[in-house]
Amino acid sequence: MRIDLVLELMDVPGQLVSVLEPISGLGANLVTVIHKRDVKNENGLIPVQLTLEGEKSNLNQVIKRFNELGVSILEMDGVIKKEKISTILIGHIIDRDIRDTMDRINQLDGVYVVGFDIQLDGEHKSSALINIEIDVDKKQIVFDRVEEIAKQKELLMINEV
Repeated sequence: MRIDLVLELMDVPGQLVSVLEPISGLGANLVTVIHKRDVKNENGLIPVQLTLEGEKSNLNQVIKRFNELGVSILEMDGVIKKEKISTILIGHIIDRDIRDTMDRINQLDGVYVVGFDIQLDGEHKSSALINIEIDVDKKQIVFDRVEEIAKQKELLMINEV
């Protein structure tokens, strides 16, 4: 059996090796690696395409190991597994407990805040661009949750279109 994956890795020395290392130990074979260091997302992460061969059970063990390592699998056999969405909050973000806001978003299963960029304007209202990695088909759930948080904290929310 063959499986094509697109992973997202940090661009630091040894990261690719740490991901590739367990593959043979779990009974799978590496067929192809495409590592594009010059294609980084806004968080400095890079996509790595892998093609693996092996028995289905061995490939499942590799996927399980990637999850244990915290490696994001963006795509598997052409099926998108993760997507990134963005939303903007405007208001007194710092005063309304920014950590609580991030924690409440991260409480959703398969949802991770991967970027939180704040623009401060002195004592006036600030704005925050929140980048969130989600499992596919959770976009509306996440937007509903962020909207609920924004209302409770008296913040204006602007979703991507």
